[in-house]
Amino acid sequence: MKKYYALLVLVSSFMSAQLQWTPFTNVYENENDQRYDDVFFLNENTGWAANGYYSKVYKTTDGGANWNLQLELEAGNAYFRNIEFLNENIGFVGTLNNVFLKTIDGGTNWAPVTNLPDNVPAICGLSAVGASTIYGCGAYFSPAYIIKSVDSGDNWQFIDMSAYANALVEILFIDENTGFASGKNDNGGVILKTIDGGANWTPLYNTGIPGEYVWKLQDLDANGQVLFGSVESVSPLLGKLVKSIDGGANWVSKEVPDTDIQAVGFVTETHGWMGGHATGLLETTDGGDTWTDTGVGSNMNRIVVVNDHLAYASGTTIYKLTEQNLSVPDFTESPRKPLVASLSPNPVKDKLNLSVAFIGADHLVIELYDSTGKLIKQLKRDAIDGASVKNYSFDFPYASGVYVVNLHSNTGRQSIKFVKSANF
Repeated sequence: MKKYYALLVLVSSFMSAQLQWTPFTNVYENENDQRYDDVFFLNENTGWAANGYYSKVYKTTDGGANWNLQLELEAGNAYFRNIEFLNENIGFVGTLNNVFLKTIDGGTNWAPVTNLPDNVPAICGLSAVGASTIYGCGAYFSPAYIIKSVDSGDNWQFIDMSAYANALVEILFIDENTGFASGKNDNGGVILKTIDGGANWTPLYNTGIPGEYVWKLQDLDANGQVLFGSVESVSPLLGKLVKSIDGGANWVSKEVPDTDIQAVGFVTETHGWMGGHATGLLETTDGGDTWTDTGVGSNMNRIVVVNDHLAYASGTTIYKLTEQNLSVPDFTESPRKPLVASLSPNPVKDKLNLSVAFIGADHLVIELYDSTGKLIKQLKRDAIDGASVKNYSFDFPYASGVYVVNLHSNTGRQSIKFVKSANF
């Protein structure tokens, strides 16, 4: 069961339809401006949403009019990254904290999956297909691997993906054997394809800019031919939309007016939306040549297209795209609090010193780039237990010049430019 279900019927009257995004206030979690990392719908009415930092799962059976809290762990103990269901009963929640959960009763009760392979610290993407096959991938902070079950999660296979990527964020299968995965390798954001259930993979696309990720994927017509991907870039570079109309053999890339682009969802080949940590829902009606800020949404991570007149998205809250005029009370989303990091002294002498403030449990990747954007080294990957200020110090045996340190966490990315002076 994929996140994108309907075969979209492209009719000339579609563009005249008044599709509007509406936020749901009944699941708005505004403390610390945390996000819903994922939303999943089996059909037009039945869906689930996973709040990352607050470790909550909500379910709706009426298209979002009402949401019932089904699961809540202590905030910060397990960051809920994704949610996926095989059918109305069997579902999974992947986290960034060595926790993988399964339900067999539609989300009423959840239990840890205890038979995972070793070396699975996080699950960043899930894709359920057919009657009993589920794939997962991880992690955005490395290493790169895929897990697979063909018996509804009773047993799992581990697939080492280090030959293709050093981080995987998204996995999307068309059927039990044909699927795509995306993330990054040393050369940039990467998209991979398999036709034999993950035994072998073929690289399809690379952005060519180290530090970029292909963050999310969409299969427009549920047949693996028209594909969209979102590219999260490194400041000051802009994020991108990538598109293929031939199953991934060829790709077109177009810039999107923000760096931290993550969510992507199209209802036709030309009409769609994107968003990220620092932006709400951006709309295009010309295939990504131009973009308009809808003024709706913030901290976006996922867009799920159900059919050509209905979609859902996850960000600071859950959002619904429909032709209906949904009544919403006064609703103001707090702006996202960016990652707070500082570097001192600047210019650098022989040590690179960073201080980073965390609002809660988190994961952090620190990378060093030269002035041209070439990745020099991953300096640190760190798991953060809770709200804190952490200090990092790294030897800096590099030549004088301009450098950029990039910090990537669950709450976004921050780049700091600094100098190593020739006077030292």
